[in-house]
Amino acid sequence: MFVFVDNQKIEIEDNSTGIDLAKKLNLTSPKDAIAIIINEKPLDLSVKLNNNDKIRFLSFEEKEGKKIFWHSSAHILAQAVLRLFPEAKPTIGPAIDYGFYYDFANLKIVEEDLLKIENEVKNIIEESLKPKRIEYKNKQEALKAFENNPYKIELIREFDDPNITAYQQGEFYDLCRGPHLPFFNKIKAFKVTKTSGAYWRGNSSNEMLTRIYGVSFPNKTLLQEYLTLLEESKKRDHKILGQKLSLFGLKEEAPGMPFIYPSGMYIWQELLKFLRECLSEKKYIEIKTPVLMTKELWETSGHWFHYRENMYTSVVENREFAIKPMNCPGGMLYYKTYSHSYKELPLKVAEIGNVHRHEPSGALNGLFRVRSFHQDDAHVFMTPNQIKDQILETIELADKIYMTFGLSYKMELSTRPEKSKTIGSDQEWENATNGLKSALDEYGHSYKINEGDGAFYGPKIDFHIFDALNRSWQCGTIQLDMSLPEKFDLHYIDSDGYQKRPVMIHRALFGSIERFFGILIEHFAGNFPLWISPKAVRIIPVADRHVAYANTLKDEIYKKTNLPVDVDSSNESVSKKIRNAQLLKINYMLTVGDAEVENNTLNLRTRDNARHGEIQINNFLEKVSYEKNTKALISPFAAS
Repeated sequence: MFVFVDNQKIEIEDNSTGIDLAKKLNLTSPKDAIAIIINEKPLDLSVKLNNNDKIRFLSFEEKEGKKIFWHSSAHILAQAVLRLFPEAKPTIGPAIDYGFYYDFANLKIVEEDLLKIENEVKNIIEESLKPKRIEYKNKQEALKAFENNPYKIELIREFDDPNITAYQQGEFYDLCRGPHLPFFNKIKAFKVTKTSGAYWRGNSSNEMLTRIYGVSFPNKTLLQEYLTLLEESKKRDHKILGQKLSLFGLKEEAPGMPFIYPSGMYIWQELLKFLRECLSEKKYIEIKTPVLMTKELWETSGHWFHYRENMYTSVVENREFAIKPMNCPGGMLYYKTYSHSYKELPLKVAEIGNVHRHEPSGALNGLFRVRSFHQDDAHVFMTPNQIKDQILETIELADKIYMTFGLSYKMELSTRPEKSKTIGSDQEWENATNGLKSALDEYGHSYKINEGDGAFYGPKIDFHIFDALNRSWQCGTIQLDMSLPEKFDLHYIDSDGYQKRPVMIHRALFGSIERFFGILIEHFAGNFPLWISPKAVRIIPVADRHVAYANTLKDEIYKKTNLPVDVDSSNESVSKKIRNAQLLKINYMLTVGDAEVENNTLNLRTRDNARHGEIQINNFLEKVSYEKNTKALISPFAAS
């Protein structure tokens, strides 16, 4: 029989499995074939293949491949824990961005136990156990299998899908949809990283569980690279730097809702100023819509039926309201405020809107995962023949923003999911997808196509940016929406005098401004470029008699550059003042003593501790003005 692997026709024997095909194609290294996608469905490599199957192998390099690799590893971790602590009750163990975790009830461990667990994991891997998929006939059979675990019972009872499956390896079995690794010997490096507390299902009213984190790789080199990255990441942790630099804070009185402090607000305002300059160049208009709107609006948009559990609601005068989790419905109401002609299109409507989403407490993470955040949203209303040009313009805008911060990126195009799960005609989907693809092709940046991974309402482009440590962050998105214009009955008068439905794209480029702020803190390790630095210049008088000159110099610098500048007139020694300034990551430290007062100069030191000695004030002002105005990432004094 024949199968198609990445559109190449391959002849195989009858009853061949994915494993057989992987061997035939020499995809046998631990990182090559993690699982198999057959006719767009991810499955175990052990499944039998059929004639004319369309096949793609998943590797560890792919996001979905890592997810399978790490979830299989989470099962091994749970098995190891139960061997060492038989009274523990396993709950859930998902793959996460970097590795995995597993939560346990009835388990108390100390730091020393982590090495014991790790050693037991190695024993299990050496046993060469093969995961076996179990398919239960019905929910009752699954309930019987997990009758001694109330957490699994709770999950099973909530399942809508009657096809409940589990995976077994030796004496251990666990609920799982799969797929899984075919052999555990593909795992060549495994590390238990840390433990913490976590509420069952992220609800603080539930029992506190013990969470164990881990990570695994198909070779030891990748593990060592990851551990090195982890150490460097700790130095850049935005939660720690945010406190040290007084940028933001998180308080129990408002969990998941950040307080932005004055230094953080300086950066925030500079980001918005930059964004608004970019939007003005592209002729966007900006609006502001209410945070609290009626239940009926969210029913029209569909959020009430599909996103209700993540929304904050209130009752006012016996009428239900919800705090907006998205800005889109408000943007639709603005469009409907006026009648529109084709001559107005494209109409580009921006909103920097504050949205609220209920995230489980266990998922909250500094500025990266919050409950209250601001999105740099925009809704662009256009005619079908404007799709390509508007997508291209948006990509160019994203490029300008990311490259200003030195953030490289990759793009992914996600296409139509299963037809029955989408809205819109075949022709509409074809036009929309071709518009996005044509823009990407013309732009010339490489991109990846994620078949079937679009939203139900349209295809989308996602931007994944890379920081200084080459970590990837899903950031901006461009989504073409065929749903909301229909739900809100939006239209424009076309050149033929008839009403037409506009095409609309959602787009956010910072994404969450809070999250982007956190990414910048870690990307720059707090060493912000001058144009967004909240503490750009500090003047350090050597003695009290130099304070007056220092203040005069401060006024001149601020007047000529509008940079944040202060004077350290404390009683500390000069060396201590310099050290304090370096800890605050101040860009420029200007020491002034007798010589500087006499010569009307300054003595320059940069935050990398490079000493430039005595220089003329105008020389300094000219260079830092240029640095700020050009949004330079490298100091003009770096090569001096």
